[in-house]
Amino acid sequence: MRTHTTIESPVGPLTLVMTGNALTGLYMNAQRHRPPEETFGVPADGDATFTPIAEQLSAYFAGELTTFTLPVAFQGTPFQQRVWNALLEIPYGETVTYGTLARELGKPSASRAVGLANGRNPISIIVPCHRVVGSTGGLTGYGGGLDRKRYLLDFEKRVKTETLF
Repeated sequence: MRTHTTIESPVGPLTLVMTGNALTGLYMNAQRHRPPEETFGVPADGDATFTPIAEQLSAYFAGELTTFTLPVAFQGTPFQQRVWNALLEIPYGETVTYGTLARELGKPSASRAVGLANGRNPISIIVPCHRVVGSTGGLTGYGGGLDRKRYLLDFEKRVKTETLF
């Protein structure tokens, strides 16, 4: 059974979608490739099922959490799933290029395909697609918009720097 709820965050409302006990979607408003609302299942407002996710997101945005420990389930092609799993390995506050990610996946000429899969990431923030940048380190497309990508990267770098001292 699919359920969903919406919570507030510093980057705007976030729609959380669960299938069973696993998070299958985290979408920002006006996000590119956001599925139609009717695919999110029944509203679960007031349901405690989403409490652990909301608490971890709150701790993340407070600068108190750098690694999420939530059950996630990906629904995509095998290649997309490989890319999304690789995103989970990018350390907090750091970035990698599309080309580097392609090489790590054993597909050195597939940086464009990695970018397309990255853009279809259904669980933004928790699966940190915002940590992937262009070959020169510049910000490139982000499903949630470049302003949000810039905010998330700057936020993580600031938190990481503050916790080192």
